[in-house]
Amino acid sequence: MLRIAYLGAAAALIGASPAAAQQSPAAQQYPTQTITFVVAFAPGGVADTVARTISQKLGERTGQTVVVENRGGAGGNLGAKMVAAAAPDGYTVLVSTTAVPINHTLYKNRGYATEDLRVVGIVASTPEAVAAHPSNPAKNFAEFVRNARDKNATYGTAGVGTASYIAAEYFFRQIAKINVVHVPFSGGAPAVTAAIGNHIDLLAVSMPAAVQQIRQGQLRGLGVASPQRASAIPDVPTYAEQGYPDFYATSWVGFFVPTKTGDAVVQKLNSEISAILKDPAVEQRLKGTGFDPIIKTDKEAAAEFQREVASWSKMVQTIGITVD
Repeated sequence: MLRIAYLGAAAALIGASPAAAQQSPAAQQYPTQTITFVVAFAPGGVADTVARTISQKLGERTGQTVVVENRGGAGGNLGAKMVAAAAPDGYTVLVSTTAVPINHTLYKNRGYATEDLRVVGIVASTPEAVAAHPSNPAKNFAEFVRNARDKNATYGTAGVGTASYIAAEYFFRQIAKINVVHVPFSGGAPAVTAAIGNHIDLLAVSMPAAVQQIRQGQLRGLGVASPQRASAIPDVPTYAEQGYPDFYATSWVGFFVPTKTGDAVVQKLNSEISAILKDPAVEQRLKGTGFDPIIKTDKEAAAEFQREVASWSKMVQTIGITVD
């Protein structure tokens, strides 16, 4: 979540409740058949991990089969397009990330409109983090920024267009006002490997991708872009502690359905997922990977999403990138 100036246009986006209408008996009895979670990214990623954790528990609670189907590609747009075009009955659910609000502005041709999706819930969040090889002279991010003014420092991310890239690029250009050369990789894992090998000066990544390496001392955590220190790596200071109090960048995982899905279905799905997130085993698993569970109503999640669209849109427009 990039908490900076919001754009007024977001108020009309995802989460507006459909016109009040009598819900059908099928909606009231939901679910009565197999639910498919369409994960917008490849297996093993953060969205996939959260989807599989929730799907197992949802199946147990409802007595229905919950299938996880990975539809990665186009930065998350292929999966989103599939769900946007699905029947609005709650049986085809998108599991995606901050990519949804980012892609609203980043991609010229997504194959669907952001308004074609409705938020069920934003269920887990994690801060963006920066780390370096232990041999780097900087002991924290503020020192890295000071040192980088005098040399051509490099930073690596999981690729152009990712939340980590957009957040880091905006920070360096607009807040730190320094020139740092971006080195894109084909994913978080290759970027982490490059940082461990000391091939780049800085790693900018969502925390779960590097939390184990920071804990084990393979990387030195320099900062987390969250209001409080992350419980998974409590020794790593926040940006605010280092003189950057107005910059927060958090990636998240959310659940979405086609926009015409009825209130009863959305609210039932939201309440079931919220109950699952309160399970101590689920909470422990998420926190162990660097995520904090988020429990909000569908309306609260929709309002948060609107703010996210505005914030990420501002970032994308400021750094001036688009994808056809």
